Amino acid sequence: MAKQVKSDRQKVIDDIRKKQKGAEKRRGFMIVGVSIMIALLIVGAAAYRPLKNSWDERKFSDLDLDKIGAAASACDDVTTKPAEGSNDHVDTGTQVEYTEAPPAFGAHWNEAGVAPAPMDRKFYGTKDRPELESLVHNSEHGYTIVWYDETIADDDDALTEIKAVSKKFPGTDNYRYKFIAAPWTSDDEGGAKFPDGKHIAYTHWSVGGEGESDASKQVGVWQYCTEFSGKALETFMLDYPYLDSPEPTVP
Repeated sequence: MAKQVKSDRQKVIDDIRKKQKGAEKRRGFMIVGVSIMIALLIVGAAAYRPLKNSWDERKFSDLDLDKIGAAASACDDVTTKPAEGSNDHVDTGTQVEYTEAPPAFGAHWNEAGVAPAPMDRKFYGTKDRPELESLVHNSEHGYTIVWYDETIADDDDALTEIKAVSKKFPGTDNYRYKFIAAPWTSDDEGGAKFPDGKHIAYTHWSVGGEGESDASKQVGVWQYCTEFSGKALETFMLDYPYLDSPEPTVP
């Protein structure tokens, strides 16, 4: 009888251990399954935004520039200011104090591969934008720069629009496509800010008209907008083409 009791107890113990092992195994599978699901969700979330942005940009591919964004009335009248700094090159790394937000002219860097920024890159984000001293050199070479502030940078739809616009100016051979879109951040501000309520700025460094050689006629050109307007940008770039700049024939 004693042996039978012991055998029955052992069987109960063995059953309990078996059930515990089964439960632990199921918990292990569950943990692995949940971990895989979380990982897939993380990867999916990371991939979703770029894929969505790329998809959203497609809707702009067949639109002319003047059909993208707000009406031209979203932008103020163009303003100008006497410009200086043509061929005023400072050592790369030297910080230049610009009084305008954003700068359209002034002293700038002149190091191959650094300044001016290459023509094949049309759009910059907050993490990879060239320094202001580099972009001012682009202005000297006839680029129109579309600056967007942090309000636009934080708005996925508005930023997708800017990215799509930048693709309207492809390549490096057609100098009429001297265009860059770049962010203006709070780190840039110093003592200068965009006008209240304005989140976009178009800038250009003009010599006072194509072929003008009198340096005293050079001006910086600005147009501020509450939101991006392709119609206003098109007019701006026609009024201030790359040839109307201190060094138009340089990429």
